[in-house]
Amino acid sequence: MLILALTSLLAPLLCFALLAVVEPLRRRGRLAGRLSALVAVSSFAAAARVAWMVLVDGADPVTWTVHWLVHEGQGFAPVGIHIDGISASMLAVVTLVAACVQVYSLGYMADEPPAAQGRYFAWHSLFIVAMGLLVLAPDLLQLFLGWELVGLCSYLLIGFYWRKPSAGKAAVKAFWVTKFADMGLLLGIIALFGATGTMSWEHPPAGIWALVVPALLFVGVMGKSAQVPLHIWLPDAMEGPTPVSALLHAATMVAAGVFLVVRAYPLFEAAPAMLTFMAWLGAITALVAAVTAVVQDDIKKVLAYSTCSQLGYMVAALGSGHLMGGYFHLTTHAFFKALLFLGAGAAIHAVHSNSIFDMGGLWRKTPVGAALFIVGALALAGVPGFAGFFSKDLILEELLHAGHLGPLLLLVVSAGLTAFYMTRVVAIAFFGEPGARAAHAHEAPWIMLAPMALLGMLALVGGFGGGLLAEAWGQEYHFAVTPVGVVTTLFGLAGIGVGVVRYGTRTWTGLTLDGLRGFILSGPVDRFWDSAWRRGLLPVARMVGWFDRYVVDGLMNLVAVAVLKLGAGVRRLQTGRAQDYVFAVVVGALLFLAYGVVGG
Repeated sequence: MLILALTSLLAPLLCFALLAVVEPLRRRGRLAGRLSALVAVSSFAAAARVAWMVLVDGADPVTWTVHWLVHEGQGFAPVGIHIDGISASMLAVVTLVAACVQVYSLGYMADEPPAAQGRYFAWHSLFIVAMGLLVLAPDLLQLFLGWELVGLCSYLLIGFYWRKPSAGKAAVKAFWVTKFADMGLLLGIIALFGATGTMSWEHPPAGIWALVVPALLFVGVMGKSAQVPLHIWLPDAMEGPTPVSALLHAATMVAAGVFLVVRAYPLFEAAPAMLTFMAWLGAITALVAAVTAVVQDDIKKVLAYSTCSQLGYMVAALGSGHLMGGYFHLTTHAFFKALLFLGAGAAIHAVHSNSIFDMGGLWRKTPVGAALFIVGALALAGVPGFAGFFSKDLILEELLHAGHLGPLLLLVVSAGLTAFYMTRVVAIAFFGEPGARAAHAHEAPWIMLAPMALLGMLALVGGFGGGLLAEAWGQEYHFAVTPVGVVTTLFGLAGIGVGVVRYGTRTWTGLTLDGLRGFILSGPVDRFWDSAWRRGLLPVARMVGWFDRYVVDGLMNLVAVAVLKLGAGVRRLQTGRAQDYVFAVVVGALLFLAYGVVGG
C-alpha cells in the first residue's frame, strides 16, 4: 500500500521533471499532453487501489516518516506518508478528477501552440504532486508545504493566457488574497508548535491557545476555500483555461481548506466557539454566493459562485461538529462540479464565448454535452436520486441535530436559489433562443466527452457511497427521509419550477433581477477590499518603506561611511616606501627605550 501511494506521487513528479528539463519534449505539445495524461491515469490507478485496500478490504492505517528538521538529536518535523480512510479517499478523488481533466484537456487545448500545451501539462502534473503532498501529510508542516505549492500552481494556471491583462491581474489577485490568508495558517502552525512542541494535529494546546490556534488555521481555510469575505479571488480565477477551473477551482484545490479542517479536527473540536463561527460563516457564504450566482451571465462565473456556495455548505457542516456530512459533500461535489465545468468548457468550445446568451439552443447542436451538463445541474440542485441530494441532506440533518437552526435556515434558502440559477443557465444556454455564436456550434470530440461521461455516472451514483465512507471512518450512515430533507427538496423543486416558468417560457415577466444585478455587479465586497488596500495597506507600506529607507538603511549607510573614512585614514600609513617603514621602526624602538628609562 505504501509503494502504491508513493507511485501516485512519484509518477507525476517524474513527468513534471521531464517536461520541465527536457525542452524538446515540452515543446512537442501533443506528446507532452499524452505523457501527462497517461501518468495521471496511472496515478489514479495506484490511488484507487490504495483506497480499495483501506475502504473495502479494511487495511490498517500506515504511516511512514523521516525526520526533516533535527535539533540536538531530536527531530520535530517529520515528513512522509500517512494513509488512512480520510487520506486514501481524498487521494482517490483528487487523482480521478485530475485524470479526467488531463484526458479532457487533450481535446480542449488542442488548438493551443505546442509550447503552451507543454507548459500547461507540466503545471498540471506538478499540481497532482502538490495535492498528494498535502493529502498524505503526516503533520501540519508537510501539509503547509503542499498547500503553498498548490497555490503556486493555481497562480501559474490562472495566468496561463499571459498575453491577456485580465488573466495576469486575476492570477495576481488570487495569489495575494490566498497568501494573505496563508499567513494565518503559518502563524497557527507556529503557535501550535510554541504551545505543544509539535506540529501534529492530534495534540490540541491548552488555555487560550486552544482557541487561537484553530482560529489562525481557519484564516487559511477561508482563503483557500473562498469563504466570505476572502472569496473575491475565485470568480476572477475563471480567466484560466476551463479545465483548470474544473480541477483546481471546483473539485480539488479549493476543497483543501475543508480537508484541513477534517484532518486537524482535534484542534477545532477543542474550541466550540470556533465551530459555531464556522457554522454561521459557511451558511452566510452559501447564501451570499448563491444570490450572486443568480445574476451572472458568464457560465463559468455562475459555477464559480456556485463553488463558493457549496464550500459554504461543507464548512457549515464541519461547524456542526459532525464531519461526515462535510466530507461526503466534498466527495460528491468534486464529481458533479468537475462535470459542470467540463460541460461548460464543451459549450464554450462550441460557441467560443462564455456568455449564456451567446449560446442558446445547444440542446439540438450538442445533445450529448447538454445531457451531461444537465445531469451535473440536477446533482448540484439536490434533485432526489442524484449525488448532491444525499450529501446535502446529511449536512442539513447534522446542523439540525447540533441545534444550529439559523445556519440551517440559510442553507435551505440557498438550496432553492441553487436550483433556480442552475435552471436559469440550462434554460438559456441549452433550450433558449439560439445566440449569435450558436449557429456553427458542434459537439465536442470524444476525448472530451468520455471523461464527462465518467463524471456524469459518478454524479448519478456517487451518493450511494456514503455508507462506504462512513465505514472507513468507523461511523454508521443510513439514509432516511426526514422532514428537513423533504422541506429542502421542496425548496429545490420550487427553485426549478420558478426557473422553468421565468426562463423556459416567454410569457411571464413578473420576476426581474435588474436591481439585484446592479448592486451585485457593482462589486461591494471588491470595493471594500480595494478601499482597505488603498487607504490602509498602502499608507502603512509607505510608512514602513520610509522607515526602512531612511532609518534602517540610513544607519547601515552611516556605519559603512564611517568604516570607509577610517580605512582611508589608516591607508595613509601604508606608503609603500622602505625608508618610511625603517623610520617607523626606529621611532618605535626609541619610544620603547624612553619608556624603559622613564619607567625604570
